Amino acid sequence: MALPIFGGIAAEPVDSVAHIIQIALTPVFMLSGIGTLLNLFNTRLARVSDHIEQANALLLDDNPDMARNQILERHLVRLHRRTLMLDGAILAGGLGGASSCGAAFVLFMGSVRDSSVANWLVLMFGVALACTVGALALFLGDSLISWHGLKREGPLPRPAPKTT
Repeated sequence: MALPIFGGIAAEPVDSVAHIIQIALTPVFMLSGIGTLLNLFNTRLARVSDHIEQANALLLDDNPDMARNQILERHLVRLHRRTLMLDGAILAGGLGGASSCGAAFVLFMGSVRDSSVANWLVLMFGVALACTVGALALFLGDSLISWHGLKREGPLPRPAPKTT
């Protein structure tokens, strides 16, 4: 029996449709994990941004201590590197998420159109995996910059106490 909403395509057995849905869940679960990673990356980027604002405020407070200002400038360079790493991780994660959606879409289109979509599916899911690995590698880079910077330079200097 043909389904009128699909333009005369014969109805699939229930087992076949259930199998397609099971397979399509893999990219959906991957998308959920990527969404969690993107949330983590954005939270971390917000904290780095707060540190940049704090360091800039400390540099602008007219403190004549040159050693302190040099430390702050080194912190700002390190924080800038971290923002680049996190921006790259967010970009790669977003591309991985889009590719995961594309893989799920290709699975459904292949089942509806009864066409050979294996190459597209491998490409989309492969891009999703590669982007996710890239996002995690960039996040690792941010973590290494952060850890080594704290080890070398210590935390941001505290603001000078206000004299009244």
